[in-house]
Order: sequence, then structure tokens, then C-alpha cells
Amino acid sequence: MSVEFNLSNIIKAPVVSEKSTVAAENHNRFVFKVASQATKLQVKKSVELMFNVEVEKVQILNVKGKAKRFGRFMGKRSDWKKAYVKLKEGHDIDFSAA
Repeated sequence: MSVEFNLSNIIKAPVVSEKSTVAAENHNRFVFKVASQATKLQVKKSVELMFNVEVEKVQILNVKGKAKRFGRFMGKRSDWKKAYVKLKEGHDIDFSAA
């Protein structure tokens, strides 16, 4: 029970952008914002559990936060982790139905 609860906290949100939409349509890859301490295996198990699909491959990268000005002060957005998840042939995730 606790394993499933931990896996549900791995995926934070899907990344919806022009690049992620093209990857989903052409290469059956979906992009997610994930927990900063997540591993490839945790992301794979979490996606398979949440969306009832089979994952072929997971690629993870760290996204550095931008330096931004907030009024007269310089600040920095938080760093975050992104996961590209390639699904096996015949599997698909439909975000519009969820």
C-alpha cells in the first residue's frame, strides 16, 4: 500500500508545450514534471500504475531555474526535473479524457 502511495507522488504534472505535443504525436513520447529525487525506475512504475500502459524507455533531465527580476530584487526560479517517457507500441495516454 505504501509503495503505491509513494509512486503516486512521483509524477507532478504533464508538460504541455509545442515540443511535448510533437513528441507525443510522432514518437509516442510523453513528458512529465516529476519529483526532484525521482529515478527512472520509479517514474516507469508510476506511469504504468497511473495510466495502465506499458513503458518502453524513460529519459530524465534536470531543468535549471531561470534567474529572474522580481521588482528591484534578483531572484531565481526553482530547479525541477523532467521525464520523457516512451510507451510501447499500441499504448497511448489521453490527457483530454482524464
